[in-house]
Amino acid sequence: MSKKIQKRDAEASKQLIITHAKSLFSEKGYAQASMDELAQRCGLNKAMVFYYFKNKKGLYEAVMREILVEIQQAITEENKTHSKPIEELEGFIRTYARYACEHPYLPALLLKELSDSGAVLPEMLFSSMRQLFALFTDILRRGEAKGCFHDAVPMILYFMVIGTLNLMVTTKPLRLKAAALEDIDLDTCAECDIEEIADYIIAKIKKMLKEPQ
Repeated sequence: MSKKIQKRDAEASKQLIITHAKSLFSEKGYAQASMDELAQRCGLNKAMVFYYFKNKKGLYEAVMREILVEIQQAITEENKTHSKPIEELEGFIRTYARYACEHPYLPALLLKELSDSGAVLPEMLFSSMRQLFALFTDILRRGEAKGCFHDAVPMILYFMVIGTLNLMVTTKPLRLKAAALEDIDLDTCAECDIEEIADYIIAKIKKMLKEPQ
């Protein structure tokens, strides 16, 4: 077997492991995720998993790195098509919303990290999470400089966006269940799609920032 084929097979195996690890970590969290179960899901023996990833923490780091790099790249590419801060803000929110909906392991993993105060998160990945916040902050600061936004508090607005979208994705099964009960009339937004939710967030944040009409 040529070295080129060996390298290709190795990369395919690593990606297979990362793909299944995303689902496993999002379902069970870091502490409860079993490397035995991961190997079973991948159709590999556990020794092969440890061949590519030294330990569970190393695998978790690889999973989180891939997620954070992907979402940052998606937002950056989206905002290359916009020239105004308000368009970039909308682009950030819509891109994150779509990504979270298409990759439900993202909000699940981030919420678990936040609930644990980032206890498992390596320093390098903590830095990557800060970079995502920095992208958001930069949009707001440039908007303020141009007079588009006023009284922006980046951290509060960031958690309003990310927190709401993460929770709306992860709680959909519960909201559907609550909507099906007839004892109390509740509007759980069970039928709202992610684009509608993003539209609502954008409208409210634009109003809060007192965007000039």
